[in-house]
Amino acid sequence: MLQGIETVFDNKEKMLKHLKKKSYEENTEIFRERNGHYFHEMAEYVGQADDKEAAAREIGECLVKAVNDHFSNKKGKPDSRTQVDLNFFMIYYVFPSVLGLAGDDSGLIAEGICQVWGKSFKESSIQYTDYDTLYQSFREKIFGIF
Repeated sequence: MLQGIETVFDNKEKMLKHLKKKSYEENTEIFRERNGHYFHEMAEYVGQADDKEAAAREIGECLVKAVNDHFSNKKGKPDSRTQVDLNFFMIYYVFPSVLGLAGDDSGLIAEGICQVWGKSFKESSIQYTDYDTLYQSFREKIFGIF
């Protein structure tokens, strides 16, 4: 399931650098074009599951494993700077893409991923929101910072 999901983070540095309203909109469009199949796979998997909550947590575990395998240092976890970038990337791109899925299970998927993510990575108790809410929070820059 979700083979190659770690590739959603391939351009994380570029997509987080100097994030402004216009660049966020453009980045999100490109991100969804390149990675939308992963999010549709998530929705399909949970949609067909008898235990949807367990399926959503399984998606979170799969994502965390891929991140650990791809970004871990010698201690078996991503370094703190990488983890901060991954957390922001999850908030700005991954969760809004999950929540943008059609169907009733998108919130359940986001919650499953968020719970597993928070338990798996130190100081990564993150929250999520949809694209429109984030987009509206920009003036020229996100929350007036950066």
